[in-house]
Amino acid sequence: MPTEVVIETHPLDPARRALEVVERKGAGHPDTLCDAAAEAFSRRLARHYLERSGRILHHNVDKALLVAGRTRVAFGGGAWLEPIVLHLAGRAVVELPDGSVPVTELAEEAATEAFRVVRHLERRHLETVAEVRPAGVDLQQLFLRGPGDAPLANDTSIGVGFAPLTATERVALKLERQLTRDPTHRRIPALGEDVKVMAVRRERALQLTVAAAMVASRTADASAYAEAVEGVTEIAARVAGEHGFEDTRVDVNAADTPGAPYLTLSGTSAEAGDDGQVGRGNRVSGLITPMRPMTLEAWAGKNPVSHVGKLLSTAAQRVAEACARLEEVRSAECVLVSEIGRPITEPQAAGVRLDAPAERAPALASRARETVLEAVTELPGLWREIVGGPTPAVPHEARPG
Repeated sequence: MPTEVVIETHPLDPARRALEVVERKGAGHPDTLCDAAAEAFSRRLARHYLERSGRILHHNVDKALLVAGRTRVAFGGGAWLEPIVLHLAGRAVVELPDGSVPVTELAEEAATEAFRVVRHLERRHLETVAEVRPAGVDLQQLFLRGPGDAPLANDTSIGVGFAPLTATERVALKLERQLTRDPTHRRIPALGEDVKVMAVRRERALQLTVAAAMVASRTADASAYAEAVEGVTEIAARVAGEHGFEDTRVDVNAADTPGAPYLTLSGTSAEAGDDGQVGRGNRVSGLITPMRPMTLEAWAGKNPVSHVGKLLSTAAQRVAEACARLEEVRSAECVLVSEIGRPITEPQAAGVRLDAPAERAPALASRARETVLEAVTELPGLWREIVGGPTPAVPHEARPG
């Protein structure tokens, strides 16, 4: 456990600032697809190790790069010229006493799983390249040396979390979810899964810029395209209104020109216009929040046993959410810092910041400290939840409330 938990109380809530900026990348965005593929690859490796050796072995397959394909597209359809190429790379145990690990097969299965969300993409237009090599001996040995039930951290890393979401953050999160759910696709058949939402609040005025890939085969002409854009605009305005924003401006596909609407064959810009990479998309909160505490640490693809970039990020988010529920706490932030070679249950630094009355600080500090200790104590068993649950595009989708 950490030797000390630093507790501070002072104003935090970005909702009280004059300017707030929030971004959410949708399920079909190239960066989100990379995160989903890397995480699916890690989970498949973990399950394979468990089946053959009875334990999860060292691996980190958190490097993924999507190279966009090439298409020719117009109202009503188009043609593929070059496929999407997804590179999945990292380090892992690739040989077991009873034979080699089918790395390429597992990578291809992971890619198929991740891209299943893109309904109009045929698997033949996606190529998968697995470049996984054995891990260094030092990290493999470190992975095996954890005392008792506490594995040793295999990196010096930072995990951060914050709660609750502001109204602007809830709008960004809920809007993307609304636009990528089945009922919306039935209502707007042209709408693809590659959606990006940028929410900018100035005082009480909200501006939503939405990039929404349209599917050419479901968009007969310019009139059908305009109808689809109008449908997205209406949904965005409605979601903003549900969260108290009366003054909202919505721009959908702002880069459109009369001769160049945002049309795709598959519903994702990964087919031609946009490459992707792990760690460039939504953070553990489910959002990209430059005005909140953030870390560049990617969650997806890291091993769920000892990689603190994954574990401490999850723990910090849970600590923040639990602390935000304490009486008189308006908002909370948590930061946890590991040190390579130390047990994952003993971060070298732990801090909690609470937006709460100063006179409540002593009582709240005690509760917050207990919350941190409970969260880090549970880390050795977190892998069961990660490996056993449904694969998320990001690990902990913050609840819109």
